[in-house]
Amino acid sequence: MAENVQGLPDIKQTIVLHASIQKVWEKVSSSDGISAWFMQNDFEPKVGHEFHIQSPFGPSPCRVLEVEEPHLIKFSWDTDGWVVSFILKDLGEEKTEFTLIHGGWNTETISKANRKASEIRETMDKGWEQIVHERLKKVVEG
Repeated sequence: MAENVQGLPDIKQTIVLHASIQKVWEKVSSSDGISAWFMQNDFEPKVGHEFHIQSPFGPSPCRVLEVEEPHLIKFSWDTDGWVVSFILKDLGEEKTEFTLIHGGWNTETISKANRKASEIRETMDKGWEQIVHERLKKVVEG
């Protein structure tokens, strides 16, 4: 497997949610669910489906790459080579481990933001931490 040109690591955020895997799946595999904790979108859990996420820089084109209900959603995000994965693991007793991986950090400048990928990655790592550990948790457990 080839390394990223800059060697920037994937962003990875993992949390154990006090909810069944099916409840978490509903919040990470539907447009309404994703809108409640991330950003507005027109996502559908179908491989090949093209959709948009309403980011601060305007609509970002996305495409569903993999769906394995209720364990995995993977999609491309925007035009800089990013791939986002939602990975769910049933821990039993109404607990689910949720891992977000944001990879594809292989360009020097992110075109829409006109900033270096390393700067964007650092900002997004902090953003994902808040999104996963606070917003997703509240939507799933609240």
